[in-house]
Amino acid sequence: MDLTLISQWLGHAQLDTTLIYSHADTEQKRKAIEQSMDSQNPLLGKDSSFRFQVDDEEVLKKLYGLK
Repeated sequence: MDLTLISQWLGHAQLDTTLIYSHADTEQKRKAIEQSMDSQNPLLGKDSSFRFQVDDEEVLKKLYGLK
């Protein structure tokens, strides 16, 4: 969403003020995505952190662009 528009909605005089509140870390983003997904989605589980673990050294090299 356009931060200028959000800044105006919130009544901030400076866009920098809105930027203070607009930062979201990776965990916040993951939670927001999971909340927006259908509850029947098989990717949503009690312990979903395992989905992001990669133990295969070759796959890791490819993901990092080393191979």
